[in-house]
Amino acid sequence: MHRFPKHLLDGHANFMAGRYAREKERIRDLAEAGQKPTTMIIACCDSRAAPEMIFDAGPGELFVLRNVANLVPPYEPDGGQHGTSAGIEFAVKALGIANIVVMGHGRCGGIKAALDPELKPLDAGDFIGKWLTMLGTLPSQLGQNSLLTAAERQTAMERISIRNSIRNLRTFPYVAALEAEGKLAVHGAWFDISTGELWIMDDASGDFFRPVL
Repeated sequence: MHRFPKHLLDGHANFMAGRYAREKERIRDLAEAGQKPTTMIIACCDSRAAPEMIFDAGPGELFVLRNVANLVPPYEPDGGQHGTSAGIEFAVKALGIANIVVMGHGRCGGIKAALDPELKPLDAGDFIGKWLTMLGTLPSQLGQNSLLTAAERQTAMERISIRNSIRNLRTFPYVAALEAEGKLAVHGAWFDISTGELWIMDDASGDFFRPVL
Protein backbone atom coordinates (compact mmCIF):
# COMPACT_ATOMS: atom_id res chain seq x y z
CA MET A 1 0.00 0.00 0.00
CA HIS A 2 1.37 3.39 -1.01
CA ARG A 3 1.70 6.00 1.69
CA PHE A 4 0.30 9.43 1.03
CA PRO A 5 3.22 11.91 0.57
CA LYS A 6 4.26 13.20 3.99
CA HIS A 7 5.14 16.67 2.69
CA LEU A 8 1.54 17.09 1.56
CA LEU A 9 0.19 16.04 4.95
CA ASP A 10 2.61 18.44 6.65
CA GLY A 11 1.55 21.20 4.29
CA HIS A 12 -2.11 20.58 5.04
CA ALA A 13 -1.41 20.69 8.75
CA ASN A 14 0.26 24.07 8.26
CA PHE A 15 -2.72 25.24 6.21
CA MET A 16 -5.17 24.26 8.94
CA ALA A 17 -3.11 25.94 11.66
CA GLY A 18 -2.38 29.03 9.57
CA ARG A 19 -4.46 30.20 6.63
CA TYR A 20 -7.57 28.18 7.42
CA ALA A 21 -7.57 29.38 11.00
CA ARG A 22 -7.25 32.99 9.81
CA GLU A 23 -9.85 32.75 7.03
CA LYS A 24 -12.21 30.16 8.50
CA GLU A 25 -15.36 32.25 8.19
CA ARG A 26 -14.63 33.24 4.59
CA ILE A 27 -13.92 29.65 3.57
CA ARG A 28 -17.11 28.42 5.24
CA ASP A 29 -19.10 31.17 3.50
CA LEU A 30 -17.67 30.01 0.16
CA ALA A 31 -18.70 26.45 0.96
CA GLU A 32 -22.27 27.54 1.70
CA ALA A 33 -22.80 30.23 -0.93
CA GLY A 34 -20.64 28.82 -3.73
CA GLN A 35 -17.83 30.42 -5.69
CA LYS A 36 -18.16 33.78 -7.42
CA PRO A 37 -14.73 34.60 -8.86
CA THR A 38 -14.58 37.45 -11.35
CA THR A 39 -11.35 36.38 -13.06
CA MET A 40 -10.30 33.23 -14.88
CA ILE A 41 -6.58 32.49 -15.31
CA ILE A 42 -5.49 30.08 -18.04
CA ALA A 43 -1.97 29.12 -17.00
CA CYS A 44 0.68 26.46 -17.50
CA CYS A 45 0.97 23.30 -15.39
CA ASP A 46 4.52 24.31 -14.46
CA SER A 47 4.90 24.08 -10.68
CA ARG A 48 6.88 27.35 -10.63
CA ALA A 49 4.08 29.47 -12.09
CA ALA A 50 1.09 29.05 -9.77
CA PRO A 51 -1.44 31.88 -10.36
CA GLU A 52 -2.62 31.91 -6.74
CA MET A 53 0.97 32.59 -5.64
CA ILE A 54 1.72 35.14 -8.36
CA PHE A 55 -1.40 37.20 -7.68
CA ASP A 56 -1.45 36.58 -3.92
CA ALA A 57 -5.05 35.39 -4.26
CA GLY A 58 -7.24 34.03 -1.52
CA PRO A 59 -9.89 31.30 -1.64
CA GLY A 60 -12.65 31.96 -4.15
CA GLU A 61 -10.88 34.83 -5.93
CA LEU A 62 -9.56 33.09 -9.05
CA PHE A 63 -10.95 30.39 -11.33
CA VAL A 64 -7.76 28.69 -12.52
CA LEU A 65 -7.36 26.37 -15.49
CA ARG A 66 -3.89 24.92 -16.11
CA ASN A 67 -2.57 22.87 -19.01
CA VAL A 68 0.72 22.25 -20.81
CA ALA A 69 2.06 25.60 -22.11
CA ASN A 70 -1.15 27.49 -21.20
CA LEU A 71 -2.68 26.88 -24.64
CA VAL A 72 -6.23 27.66 -25.69
CA PRO A 73 -7.58 25.57 -28.58
CA PRO A 74 -9.93 27.02 -31.19
CA TYR A 75 -13.66 26.50 -30.72
CA GLU A 76 -14.33 22.95 -31.94
CA PRO A 77 -17.67 21.49 -30.75
CA ASP A 78 -17.00 18.16 -32.48
CA GLY A 79 -18.16 15.78 -29.77
CA GLY A 80 -14.65 15.17 -28.47
CA GLN A 81 -13.51 15.57 -24.89
CA HIS A 82 -12.02 19.05 -24.61
CA GLY A 83 -10.95 19.85 -21.05
CA THR A 84 -9.72 23.39 -21.65
CA SER A 85 -12.77 24.32 -23.72
CA ALA A 86 -15.04 22.86 -21.03
CA GLY A 87 -13.33 24.99 -18.40
CA ILE A 88 -13.79 28.13 -20.50
CA GLU A 89 -17.45 27.32 -21.11
CA PHE A 90 -18.09 26.81 -17.39
CA ALA A 91 -16.25 29.99 -16.39
CA VAL A 92 -18.07 32.17 -18.90
CA LYS A 93 -21.53 30.65 -18.93
CA ALA A 94 -21.94 29.34 -15.39
CA LEU A 95 -19.79 31.70 -13.33
CA GLY A 96 -20.21 34.86 -15.39
CA ILE A 97 -16.48 35.62 -15.37
CA ALA A 98 -15.64 39.27 -16.18
CA ASN A 99 -11.96 38.75 -17.05
CA ILE A 100 -10.00 35.96 -18.74
CA VAL A 101 -6.21 36.13 -18.47
CA VAL A 102 -4.02 33.87 -20.61
CA MET A 103 -0.75 33.79 -18.67
CA GLY A 104 2.46 32.32 -20.04
CA HIS A 105 5.82 32.18 -18.28
CA GLY A 106 9.54 32.10 -18.86
CA ARG A 107 11.47 28.85 -19.32
CA CYS A 108 8.30 26.98 -20.34
CA GLY A 109 9.07 23.32 -21.07
CA GLY A 110 6.14 22.96 -23.46
CA ILE A 111 7.23 25.90 -25.57
CA LYS A 112 10.82 24.62 -25.55
CA ALA A 113 9.58 21.27 -26.89
CA ALA A 114 7.58 22.99 -29.62
CA LEU A 115 10.69 24.92 -30.73
CA ASP A 116 13.01 21.90 -30.76
CA PRO A 117 12.16 19.41 -33.53
CA GLU A 118 14.85 17.06 -32.18
CA LEU A 119 12.90 16.37 -28.98
CA LYS A 120 11.06 13.07 -29.15
CA PRO A 121 7.54 12.43 -27.80
CA LEU A 122 7.48 11.49 -24.15
CA ASP A 123 5.66 8.22 -24.90
CA ALA A 124 4.03 6.33 -27.72
CA GLY A 125 0.71 8.09 -27.16
CA ASP A 126 2.35 11.46 -27.84
CA PHE A 127 -0.36 13.53 -26.17
CA ILE A 128 1.97 16.48 -25.68
CA GLY A 129 3.15 16.37 -29.28
CA LYS A 130 -0.41 16.50 -30.57
CA TRP A 131 -1.35 19.19 -28.06
CA LEU A 132 1.50 21.45 -29.18
CA THR A 133 0.47 21.19 -32.86
CA MET A 134 -2.08 23.83 -31.83
CA LEU A 135 0.76 26.31 -32.42
CA GLY A 136 0.82 25.37 -36.10
CA THR A 137 3.84 26.63 -38.04
CA LEU A 138 4.67 29.41 -35.58
CA PRO A 139 7.61 27.56 -33.93
CA SER A 140 9.22 26.66 -37.25
CA GLN A 141 8.82 30.21 -38.55
CA LEU A 142 10.52 31.60 -35.47
CA GLY A 143 13.21 28.94 -35.60
CA GLN A 144 14.32 30.18 -39.02
CA ASN A 145 15.59 33.44 -37.50
CA SER A 146 19.26 32.66 -36.93
CA LEU A 147 19.95 36.07 -35.37
CA LEU A 148 18.00 35.19 -32.23
CA THR A 149 19.68 33.33 -29.37
CA ALA A 150 17.95 30.25 -27.98
CA ALA A 151 16.77 32.22 -24.93
CA GLU A 152 15.46 35.09 -27.08
CA ARG A 153 13.68 32.65 -29.37
CA GLN A 154 11.99 30.92 -26.43
CA THR A 155 10.81 34.15 -24.79
CA ALA A 156 9.47 35.37 -28.12
CA MET A 157 7.62 32.10 -28.70
CA GLU A 158 6.15 32.14 -25.21
CA ARG A 159 4.66 35.56 -25.91
CA ILE A 160 3.58 34.75 -29.46
CA SER A 161 1.81 31.69 -28.05
CA ILE A 162 -0.15 33.90 -25.67
CA ARG A 163 -1.35 36.04 -28.57
CA ASN A 164 -2.22 32.88 -30.51
CA SER A 165 -4.24 31.52 -27.58
CA ILE A 166 -6.12 34.81 -27.26
CA ARG A 167 -6.95 34.65 -30.95
CA ASN A 168 -8.28 31.11 -30.45
CA LEU A 169 -10.21 32.20 -27.35
CA ARG A 170 -12.07 34.76 -29.44
CA THR A 171 -13.32 31.98 -31.75
CA PHE A 172 -15.66 30.90 -28.91
CA PRO A 173 -18.95 32.60 -29.93
CA TYR A 174 -20.01 33.51 -26.41
CA VAL A 175 -16.59 34.93 -25.59
CA ALA A 176 -16.61 37.11 -28.71
CA ALA A 177 -20.20 38.23 -28.09
CA LEU A 178 -19.66 39.18 -24.44
CA GLU A 179 -16.39 40.94 -25.26
CA ALA A 180 -18.15 42.97 -27.96
CA GLU A 181 -20.83 43.95 -25.43
CA GLY A 182 -18.19 45.06 -22.93
CA LYS A 183 -19.21 42.37 -20.44
CA LEU A 184 -16.01 40.33 -20.72
CA ALA A 185 -12.37 41.39 -21.06
CA VAL A 186 -9.61 39.18 -22.43
CA HIS A 187 -6.01 39.78 -21.31
CA GLY A 188 -2.52 38.41 -21.92
CA ALA A 189 0.28 38.20 -19.36
CA TRP A 190 3.76 36.70 -19.09
CA PHE A 191 5.47 35.83 -15.81
CA ASP A 192 9.25 35.73 -15.42
CA ILE A 193 9.88 32.92 -12.94
CA SER A 194 13.48 34.04 -12.31
CA THR A 195 12.68 37.64 -11.30
CA GLY A 196 9.00 37.44 -10.31
CA GLU A 197 8.15 40.18 -12.79
CA LEU A 198 4.76 40.23 -14.53
CA TRP A 199 4.50 41.56 -18.07
CA ILE A 200 1.11 42.61 -19.44
CA MET A 201 0.05 42.46 -23.08
CA ASP A 202 -1.23 45.65 -24.66
CA ASP A 203 -4.44 44.62 -26.39
CA ALA A 204 -4.06 47.10 -29.24
CA SER A 205 -0.42 46.48 -30.19
CA GLY A 206 0.23 43.02 -28.75
CA ASP A 207 3.40 44.30 -27.09
CA PHE A 208 4.28 43.23 -23.54
CA PHE A 209 5.17 45.80 -20.89
CA ARG A 210 5.77 45.91 -17.16
CA PRO A 211 2.96 47.78 -15.39
CA VAL A 212 3.79 50.62 -13.03
CA LEU A 213 3.13 49.43 -9.48
